[in-house]
Formats: sequence, structure tokens, C-alpha cells
Amino acid sequence: MLSSVPLAPGARVVIRDAEWLIRKVEPAENRGKLIHAIGLSEIVRDREALFLTNAEQKITVLDPAKTELVLDSSPHFSSSLLYMESQLRKIVPTDDRIYCGDKAAMDSVPYQLDPTALALRQPRQRLLIADAVGLGKTLECGILLSELIRRGHGRRILVVTVKSMLTQFQKELWSRFSIPLTRLDSAGLHHVRQEIPTNQNPFHYFDKSIISVDTLKQDNEYRVYLENAWWDAIVIDEAHNVAERGKARSQRARLARQLASRSDSLIMLSATPHDGSAKSFASLMNMLDPTAIANEDEYGPEDIRGLFIRRFKKDIKNQVRAEFKERVISQEQAAASPEEERAFELLASLHLAKFDKNKGAGQLFRTVLEKALFSSPAACRKTIENRLKKVTEDLSKEAWHDVTALNQLRDAVCEITTRKFTKFQRLVSLLQDPESTLFFSGKADDRLVIFTERIETLEFLKEQLPKALKLKKDQFTTLRGNDSDTEQQAVVEAFGQELSPLRLLIATDVASEGINLHYLSHKMVHFDVPWSLMVFQQRNGRIDRYGQTQTPYIAYMMTDSGTEKIKGDMRILELLIQKDEEAAKNIGDPSAFLGVYDVAQEELKTAEMMEQGDAESFCFEMDRNIQEEIDPMEALMQAFEEEQNKGDDESAPVTASMPSLYPDDFSFACAAARQLEIGAVMNPEERSLEVPLTPDLKYRFRNYPREIMSGRKSFLLCDQKDVIQAKIAESRRSESSWPDVQYLWELDPVVRWLADKVMSSFRRHEAPVLPLPGLAPREHIFIVAGSLPNQKGNPVIDDWFGCHILGRQFKGFLSLEDVQKKTGIGQRDLVNSSVEPALGSLNDLRATVVLMAKRHMKAKREEFNSAIEPKLQDQLARLEKLEGQHMQQLELNLGHTEKHRVDTERFETRQRETQSVFEEYKTWIRETLRTEDEPYIKIIAVLTADGE
Repeated sequence: MLSSVPLAPGARVVIRDAEWLIRKVEPAENRGKLIHAIGLSEIVRDREALFLTNAEQKITVLDPAKTELVLDSSPHFSSSLLYMESQLRKIVPTDDRIYCGDKAAMDSVPYQLDPTALALRQPRQRLLIADAVGLGKTLECGILLSELIRRGHGRRILVVTVKSMLTQFQKELWSRFSIPLTRLDSAGLHHVRQEIPTNQNPFHYFDKSIISVDTLKQDNEYRVYLENAWWDAIVIDEAHNVAERGKARSQRARLARQLASRSDSLIMLSATPHDGSAKSFASLMNMLDPTAIANEDEYGPEDIRGLFIRRFKKDIKNQVRAEFKERVISQEQAAASPEEERAFELLASLHLAKFDKNKGAGQLFRTVLEKALFSSPAACRKTIENRLKKVTEDLSKEAWHDVTALNQLRDAVCEITTRKFTKFQRLVSLLQDPESTLFFSGKADDRLVIFTERIETLEFLKEQLPKALKLKKDQFTTLRGNDSDTEQQAVVEAFGQELSPLRLLIATDVASEGINLHYLSHKMVHFDVPWSLMVFQQRNGRIDRYGQTQTPYIAYMMTDSGTEKIKGDMRILELLIQKDEEAAKNIGDPSAFLGVYDVAQEELKTAEMMEQGDAESFCFEMDRNIQEEIDPMEALMQAFEEEQNKGDDESAPVTASMPSLYPDDFSFACAAARQLEIGAVMNPEERSLEVPLTPDLKYRFRNYPREIMSGRKSFLLCDQKDVIQAKIAESRRSESSWPDVQYLWELDPVVRWLADKVMSSFRRHEAPVLPLPGLAPREHIFIVAGSLPNQKGNPVIDDWFGCHILGRQFKGFLSLEDVQKKTGIGQRDLVNSSVEPALGSLNDLRATVVLMAKRHMKAKREEFNSAIEPKLQDQLARLEKLEGQHMQQLELNLGHTEKHRVDTERFETRQRETQSVFEEYKTWIRETLRTEDEPYIKIIAVLTADGE
């Protein structure tokens, strides 16, 4: 049964004794309607639901003209103020200013707001944040997610990252932004399977979760769950790993494309956004917007405008002078021992007739051996033995020649004992020398990171270095790619904890992506020098990054050989070190020197130069790449950056604050806790509030991460950023490693719970009446909330205003700010005299107020439509043009030609897919930018003259 008031998006309805907000109404069978709604009552809050009008016994639309006016008798109108504030906090920002992200528990720096400002200017928030290593992409992501949550577009969030980053990402988003991500690592998945029904989709069970890309890739069951879930926002960290490479689409790329279609908002993060291939980079852009690029081999900055932002340290150094320390590097040379020289000489003269015969586009096997020997004798020995195992059945003369040569080299390498391994001995002496910048003091805040590419070298260092430094078993550990997700996270956590005994971390390049190692460490050793500038950038960024408080010391271990060939190849590695430093100080991206933007390709380029034996030509080529910008992909990047920087100069990011009746969140939270009488403990001096874990609060957080809820009896909150940041740092000293204090701000879930609870100060469909001494006789101000949703049910105009009435005559509209100035509400202490006004006369004015409010909102709608319609038509015209370009390119790729017989079925399938993509986007644009006809009106409160 329906009430007499028509259903419309934005209206509040009562269904099954719960209050819902209508988001959308669609025709259904048998002349019924399908209602898309979101819950407002406590038990259904924020839950989405579908209702068929034909199937419901009663649907009551709450008519604002029948709002029951109730006198507030509470001291100082505290109940009314809390009720009004709780409603006010539901207002959704609808412009492109930043309202809350800049207020998170962090030292806000202007450049970190740029990605959010850029995203909010777009119809959809889909963006690749490609800032250089160490600039704080996780923080930038958190700012954008906070803003989406504040706007009602972040209830369901999925973060996909590498397994070593799960805990770090989870903790950062909770500690600084109050975003509770449930960690679905191997331990978390085991817990999920125990706690939820077997047929339950865990991505439905947890609104906000974080999972590793490898887990999704390996677990078929969870990939099926993905296909049946939808999120408001998805984050893909280290997004370069999901770009398409070559003709074959990797499992990660297929997974990312699937994820890209499962949310409105998509945030990608990567410090190395492209590999030199326009097509590969286009695959990322087309995940963000499948209509953007028609020809993946050829496109320009205008095609990716609004989808991509990229800055280097040089671009933002004036903003963060105190946060970035100038790093100090050193090349630590160790004179080769006679045994090493013998191995180097054999390697330099090595000619492998069989093994190097069919090199193709790869390295000569001799070069592979050289790279291994540059790492360690153990790595070289393993490489030789692996190759010998493969040729035991080959009886050709060439093969036996190679086997003999390799056996001779292996014997020489085996002579390089630990004492004769001078690079290792040099490292030990540096770590033991108090005068060295690498002196290993063993103090809690002086931890050392050593990188090596080879597992054999890692194992050697793990065995020999702790003995040389007299370290106990719990003072050193390793990090490698085949460690499980929980093992990797545990290592990263322990390395950042002050109370952990861990002092030395020996890692392969699995530790070079994303993770923070700078909290207690500012020293790093490259035990083997990378052959890729991208690896330089990733490794060094673990300690040389935003938030590092000490000077980063970075050492490259090298062996000084008298063998000319080896000396020349070491010179090439010295050039890579030099170019990485030049890039860090000047151009920003070291990969521009080699111009291939892919780790494997950079290593091949370095190997090729070593095989040619011409270091000076290598240097000349790298300098030419920078000067001439010969790589078309880099030219695109630079053109885009120039356009981006120009835009940044014209319009800096704008921040704003939502209106409030309280000085700050702390004042509101304390007032709410006081009224609810829940036994909260307030400390105004320390600006802290402790809220006990009440049964309904526990129920509200029943699906929250165990890391947040485990053993908890209360929540301690504080609104001081410096306290929270100190607590974040302090948490690294303990094994729990989670701060014991939460940031008290508007997005904290406890603060939100308090706001929801005080909404019950008045019953459903009631509005408080506040008799105030500052108003003239028979002067009334009806505070009204007006909202106009778009055709997707999301507010595009959300406003509070006062309907000013004198006697029975409507005098006009007042902004909320004007209402506050006129009455003092929310600005000064108001005394409640408890004098009852004539409620009957106020009730008679309700219909007039609602009528005038609707006219006001319709005028706002006309103003909005006149401004948005040209933008809508521009968007649709752009999409029409792009669709034509896509179809034209499809015809070129797969269409009819005289020399090529078309695969008709494939062509037609791709054609239908393209048409579907564009039609879906056009529909999305129309529904997003066009408003519904009927505004939603709610009488919030009535301010009237005292004594009437």
C-alpha cells in the first residue's frame, strides 16, 4: 500500500518499520515500481536495498508538510543542536573543492592534494597517480578516498596491492584516514572461511577490504566472487604490474581489466607508469576510461587529460624542503684478490661456442656469468652448475669445449673463499668502522638494508655477515619473493618497530616495491649494483622518501679489478650510478637515460653495452636520450607534464569546510557522548575522548578488521594531529604496531556512530522548535534541508537554508551562515527559557514553507541545469567523436581490405563491444549530470521568537 505522496528519488520512506532514502525509482512488472533505497535507520544504516511496490504491504512517504513540531526543553537547546548537527553532517559536498581529505592525520602538503583536486574536476574519479618513488602516493590515495567517503561514494572500497604491502597500506589508511580495510591475506582468508557462511561472498560481507593481487590471481574461487561484486572505489597499487605487455595478456592484466569494470571510481598507483611502450601505457589508460584512446599505438596528451598525474622531487621540492633529506652516495671499491683476478681473467677470455651461438635478443651466457660473479662467487657457481646440468647429454664438440671452459671457471670461482671475497670483506670493515657513514652501531634507530638480486648471494650474506658482525639470530632476517604474504608482512612490520631486536634486513628486489623501510633506517647497501635504472629508483626509494628524518646514506659495493674487460664493464655500472644521481637531482626519472622503461629491457641494454665493451658510447647514448627526447613515449610524458604544470599554475587546489554548529569535531563528539550517557571519559586539556565499546557499537563494528577490534573494551580518540602522528610512530616500538589512539575527526567511525545515535534525540518525522530571544515577535525561521538528486540517485544539490517568515508573510530565504549570524545558533551559548511558543500557528506555516522551499530548490535546479547542460552536450559530443575514432581504428585493424580476408565474427563482436562501452558511458554521463524533477525537502528545525 502506497501513501498519497508520490515516490521520488530523494524522498524518505518507511518500509518494514525502517526508514530509507530513495535513490532511484524504475518501472516494474504489473504496473509496479522498483525502489532502489539506502538505509537511514540504525539497523539498516548505509545498506542498499531493492523493494517492489507490489510486494510491500505498506510504503509510507514522509510528507515534509506534516512534520511534527516539538518543543525542545533541554538546557541550552543541547538536544536540538546535536540533532541538527547530526543532520548537517549528512550534507554531501557537490562541488570540486576538497572538504576533508586535507584534514587527515598527516602534515598536509599542497602537492599531495593535486590528485584529488584533479579527480574531483572529472565526471568520474578514475585516475593514475604516478608520482615518483617516495613522494607519498599512499597518502594521496587516502586523501582522495576520504573525499569520496565524505561524498557518499566510498561505502564499499577494495584495495589490491602486492603481498608485502598489505599491512602497511591497511595501517596507513586506518591510522591517518580512519578507513578500516579488512586484510584478506592467507591468514585473513582462513578466518573468513571460518566466520562466514560457505556460500557468502566475502566481498559482500566486508565493505572495505584489501587483498593481494597474487591471491586473486591464484584463487579461482575469489575471482568468481569478484565477478559478482561491485564497489564504489577500487585501488590498484603498483599498477605497472597489471599493464598489458606484448600481444599476450597476462593473468594480472586480465584481472585488472575485470576489476576496472566493477566500480565507478578507480585509483591506480605506480611510480613507473610505463615501459616505453605506448600500447602498454594505453592499456592502463583504457582501464580508467575505455573510451579514451582509439589507437593504442598513437595518441597524445589530450587523450589522457584528467586520467593521469605525475610529479618528481624536483617539481615539489619547494613545498617539502624540510621533509626530503639530500641523500649521500658512495662507491665502495674493493681491490680484487688474486683468486678473484684469476676468475675475472678466465671470464674475460671465455668463449662459449655452443652456449652463445643462439643468443637471439638475449644476453650472451658469458654476460650472464659476469653479472652473477659481480654479485657473488656463490651466485656465479650456481649459474654454472645450472647450465652444466642442462648439457650433460649433448656430446657435440662445441658443447664439450664449453663444458670444459665452464668447469675451469667454476674451479676458479670456488677458490674465492669468504676471506678472499674482497667486496664482502670491504663491507664488513665499513660496517665495523666508527668513522664510516655505514658504521653499524646496532642501535634501535640505526638499521641497515642490504639489497642483492641473487638468492645465492642473499644466502651467503645471511650465513656470513651476522657472524662477522656478531649478531644474534633475532637481529637479522631476509626478505625474498617466495616468502608467503604473512611472512613478508611480518618482516616489514618488525623492521619498523623500535622494540623489535631486528637490525639487519637482507632483501631481494621483492622489497624494492612500495614498502616503507625508512622509519628506523637511513642506510642502504647495494651489494650488487643493479643493471637497471628503474631498480635503482625503486631500491633507493625505500629509505630516501617523504618522512625520512635523517640523511640517507646509500653505498654501492664494487670490485676493482685490473682485468681490462672487467674494469670496462665496471665503468658501465659506475655510469648507471652517476646517471641515477643526476636524475634524482635534475630530470626526475632515471629511466629516461636508457629510454626503454622496463627493467628487463634496461638490463638487456646494459648487457649489450658490456658485450660491445664501449663505456663512452654508452654514456654518449644516455646523454643523447635526455637531450633529444628521442623516445616517443617519454615525449608524451613530458608533453603531458608541461600541460599539467601549466594547469596547476592557473588554478591551485581549493579546500573548504562544511558548515557546523560546533567549533570542532571534538566539541561535537563530547557533547554527543555526554547526552548519550554512555560512560565516556573526556579530557579537554588533552583533547581526548574515551568511548566504551557498548553492545550496539560492538554490533556496528562486527565486521571491522581484527587488528582494530581485537581485545578492545573502549576507543580512545584525540583530535590533535601531532599526538596521532606521535602515536603512529610510537606504535612501531611495540609488537602490536597499531596506534592505541584514533584520530578524532568527522570520518572516524566512532564519531559517525555518535552522530547517528544523537539523531534519535527526536523521533522520526519530528523537528525541534527553539524559542530564541533575538527574534522579533511573530518572527520565525524554518531551517530546511533541500536536496536534488541526479538520475542515479546521488545528490547534485544539497543545501540548508532558512525560510524567513514574519507573521504569516514569507520574507525570503537566508543562508545557513546568515541564520547563524541573525540568531547566534551554533555561535554563542543559548539559554533555553522553556517558554512554550504557539505550536499551532507554526504548524499552519509548514505547508507554505515546504511550497516555498520546493520553489527555491527548483530555481536552484534551473540554475544548475543551465550551467551543466553545455558541459553535458560537450561530453556527449566528445564521446560521439571518440566512438567514431574507435570504429575507424577497428576497421583499420580488423576490417575489409583487398589483401586481407576479414574475420567477420571477430570484427562484429568487437564492434558490438565498442558500441556497448560507449552507450554505457553515455548513459552514465546523462544519469550523472541530469537531475530528477522533484526535490527532497525536510524541515530540520524551527527558530521562533521567545515567548510567543
